Amino acid sequence: MKNQDANISLGIDYRPATLSDVTAIVQMFADDPLGAQREDAASAFSQPYINAFQAIDTDPNNELIVAVCGDDVVGVFQITYIPYLTHKGAWRALIEGVRVHRKCRGRGIGKAMIEWAINKAHEKACKCVQLTTDKSRGDTIRFYEELGFQASHEGFKLWF
Repeated sequence: MKNQDANISLGIDYRPATLSDVTAIVQMFADDPLGAQREDAASAFSQPYINAFQAIDTDPNNELIVAVCGDDVVGVFQITYIPYLTHKGAWRALIEGVRVHRKCRGRGIGKAMIEWAINKAHEKACKCVQLTTDKSRGDTIRFYEELGFQASHEGFKLWF
């Protein structure tokens, strides 16, 4: 209930992203030093982004959620539900692609979004919520630690 009250006071609602949200989402992804290196806000509605949206949208284990204030998309995150054989066959939720629009930062929207995602993972009977962030994002790391996340594992990526 606490999270719901916070969302009401912030004027935030959550809904599944639609194809018409893709441009706003990609613009948020591109609006930071790391995102600017890997995203193309000028081509936000290009076929690769549309294809990725459609793959997420049709996968029952993925949810691309936007936080909206009125008609404005002010935040986005993706939740992927992953079945595991470990931990007695438990499910996990992976939170990725978390962004709050630059003009809305510092108002508690990011915290409310993560709490909403955690509640959703509980509803889906997940036993764990996990996420990653780039090691260079010190403020983001502190933000997740303040929400109770622990840097319990070392992550690796192999880019192609």
